[in-house]
Amino acid sequence: SGDRISHVDGKPIKGLSLYEAVRRMRGRPGTSIQLMIQRAGKSDFEVTLVRAMIKVRAVRWRTVGRIGYIRVSRFSERVEGGVVQAFAEIRAELEGEPDGIVLDLRNNPGGLLSQAVRISDFFLNDGEIVSTKGRKIRENRKFFAKEGDKINGKPLIVLINNGSASASEIVAGAL
Repeated sequence: SGDRISHVDGKPIKGLSLYEAVRRMRGRPGTSIQLMIQRAGKSDFEVTLVRAMIKVRAVRWRTVGRIGYIRVSRFSERVEGGVVQAFAEIRAELEGEPDGIVLDLRNNPGGLLSQAVRISDFFLNDGEIVSTKGRKIRENRKFFAKEGDKINGKPLIVLINNGSASASEIVAGAL
């Protein structure tokens, strides 16, 4: 955290947009790239990385005692299915209901509104999840939870931090 990339393959990126800088870093998997790194309190240094395809799982889970821990790193199209699967696997591992759930949304930059609504509804029994207001009345929308929270009223802890944004803020606020 806090490191800055100043050069890509020996060429400075100062003045480039984030999109342009990232475009310079992309390339075929298996090829190398050299980055010049600036770190506070240290001399600039160079690192060589080998490009690869990175698949980030949006949902990870585990149990801690009889508590289910579900980490959502972003709200992509597959988050709802990942949370449903995580909860099913938590139940299977515990051979029954967990005593509670920890939903970790720390450093989650957000994503799709539809997934934020579905994840909120997973844990809620009723109530308004979120509303949006447009410039015209017909653009206003409200999203409500449907009856039947999937954790059967068990305690829920939501973890957020200053890196939680957008859809993760909607979920945290709704819960």
